[in-house]
Amino acid sequence: ADTDARLASRTMADASAPPAAGAPTEPAGPTPFQQKSPYYAKRIELFEKYFAREGEKQEAAKLTNETIQVVMPDGAIKEAVRNVTTPWDIAMGIHKKLAQASLLAHVDGGDWDMRRPLEGDCALKLFSFDDPEGKELYWHSSAHVLGEALELEYGADLTIGPSIEEGFYYDCFLGERTLSDHERDAIQSRMEKIFKEKQPFLRIEVTREEALEMFTENKFKVELITNLPEDARISCYRCGPMVDLCRGPHLPDTAWIKSVSVNQCSRAHWRADVTKDPLVRVYAVTFPNDKLMKEYKLRIEEAKKRDHRVLGQTQELFMFNALSPGSCFFLPMGAKIYNNLINFIKEKYWEYEYEEVVTPNIYNFELWKTSGHAAHYKENMFSFNVEKEEFGLKPMNCPGHCVMFGNRKRSFRELPMRLADFGVLHRNEFSGALHGLTRVRRFQQDDAHIFCRPDQMEHELSQFLKFLDSVYEVFGLTYEMKLSTRPEGYLGEIEIWDQAEAALTQVLNASGREWKLNPGDGAFYGPKIDITVFDALKRRFQCATVQLDFQLPIRFNLSYVTENNEPARPVIIHRAILGSVERMFAILTEHFAGKWPFWISPRQVMLVPISEASRGYALEVRKKLHSAGFHAQVDETDRKMQKKVREAQLEQWNYILVVGDGEQTNGTVNIRTRDNVVHGEHALIDLMAVLETERKTKSLTCMFGVEKSAAAAAASATVANNPTHTNRTTGTRTDTKGTATTKRSTV
Repeated sequence: ADTDARLASRTMADASAPPAAGAPTEPAGPTPFQQKSPYYAKRIELFEKYFAREGEKQEAAKLTNETIQVVMPDGAIKEAVRNVTTPWDIAMGIHKKLAQASLLAHVDGGDWDMRRPLEGDCALKLFSFDDPEGKELYWHSSAHVLGEALELEYGADLTIGPSIEEGFYYDCFLGERTLSDHERDAIQSRMEKIFKEKQPFLRIEVTREEALEMFTENKFKVELITNLPEDARISCYRCGPMVDLCRGPHLPDTAWIKSVSVNQCSRAHWRADVTKDPLVRVYAVTFPNDKLMKEYKLRIEEAKKRDHRVLGQTQELFMFNALSPGSCFFLPMGAKIYNNLINFIKEKYWEYEYEEVVTPNIYNFELWKTSGHAAHYKENMFSFNVEKEEFGLKPMNCPGHCVMFGNRKRSFRELPMRLADFGVLHRNEFSGALHGLTRVRRFQQDDAHIFCRPDQMEHELSQFLKFLDSVYEVFGLTYEMKLSTRPEGYLGEIEIWDQAEAALTQVLNASGREWKLNPGDGAFYGPKIDITVFDALKRRFQCATVQLDFQLPIRFNLSYVTENNEPARPVIIHRAILGSVERMFAILTEHFAGKWPFWISPRQVMLVPISEASRGYALEVRKKLHSAGFHAQVDETDRKMQKKVREAQLEQWNYILVVGDGEQTNGTVNIRTRDNVVHGEHALIDLMAVLETERKTKSLTCMFGVEKSAAAAAASATVANNPTHTNRTTGTRTDTKGTATTKRSTV
């Protein structure tokens, strides 16, 4: 504690030192940090007081020397001392390298600091940075270092600083001041100094009153504390002079963090509410070595090139306008992709026997009162008055489908009833949260609801997973699944929950895919399978969902007549695969880097006439392609042929067909692809056959070369089995010695 106090004093003194020559200077008078220093010092003093209390407990435990047993994942049992031995000690007892790699412990399934003493007999599991749990802890600890840097540099009032998918951020209040990107270097430099100081992460537990005393000058922390129960035990962590409310756990010390990049400074609002205090949000990422940081930066550079907002403009797919914020204008090329996505799902609906319905966009608010959205979701809805009654634009389809189901008496023979809806949805997202196509106010979903009997749940869920797999396979997307089970505040009968969770478990086991358990994270109305998609850059997205719902049937008083002529409640399965079509559009744009597979591409075939004399033939070929349902255009500009080809490749036309006098005479086209693979002269009818196959099979790659290679392989196999074989394409006959002779043509 004395060493840490000296370290904190040195760090705070460093923060109070005058700026270096040439550095920006604050206005005359005390800096924001100097103004906050008395508060920070008091916070440290109180922390030391409560930390001494924790130390007394540990010293008493050493005297007691009570033995406990720790069970490792492989079944090995390690002896330890209650309230003395830590997971770090256990790891060191096994191997030093294990301890050095372990960032986080799970004690009986719960998160635990590596240096926190074990409190009794337990099962112990350790995690490294290679594990998702280890990364989350690493970035959460790094967020505390970022918070410390923001306090030392700017005297910030810290609010919250969570880890995110890749990295972390901290929201802070700076009064009227904002931070811009040119200040990132100063923050990064401060964080690097903190790493080198090897500041330990120290933990205490305090009462609500003690926490309020410690954070009395930070109104944001006070609000968080006052929302906790009066008898709550609150954990706090300290690194250097920074003390924060936190459930933990954390790294042993700041020296475990080796490489940092402060990426962005942006604006936010407290509680994500634009009517509340404006905050500054600082994003950063850290890694345990420079190699991982280098790989990350390369990935980010590639992601920038693939940004759907950039590609959407350059490829003229969509646009936004301030006259309708958060509502996308899909341009002709973008609309082709959008409609292809919807039509693809419609094909699957036919295959899996869904019934498509069309429902209203506007409902009287009585519907939302019945569904519960009026009480819990109204702030995210667009509402207005019509003839003195309140109406709202629908944010989801399920209540409307319930109205349909309840429209008349239903028999068990009608179940399962699978209702699919591409209706337009609106959600009142904050303007600051809008982000390209991934966060919008107007969107459509491949939304469907299955009304079924409890004994049909397992079959319907199994069919859904097959449906899901077949769609994601076409896009070349991989995914993972988690079963989220009954939360503490669940509604309904536990027997139904048990039956539902058992059905979900059985379906997941039968899928043949790995899955994880996510206990206690189900919706209050039913368990669910959370599905995370990975794109070409291995980024994670939440798109598909399947949720069981026992509550809406009760709220809408839905029932069907059983085979025993008795009323029974149906179960509703909420499910989507694309999720928001807009969001999937964005994901696929970046996944394919704008190089759309032929079947979904808005730019399939570009005709390039060599000269004006070939223009008529090019238009004739284009008409044939158009009649066959292909998106084709003719480049009628006066540019040179080579320039036309290059422009078509840059615009990502899948096929470029060059035509001149020779092609017109032969009824052929000269084929090349956007990747500049030249296939040469071929009959138009042969090309169209390949294009039709490529479209029908929804191939991810060009099939023209594949077809050619397959034909060559087949020809080679035939030659091997036949002394003489006639090639139907070239009209030559080949003997076993490889000598070719021209076959005499017959009329």
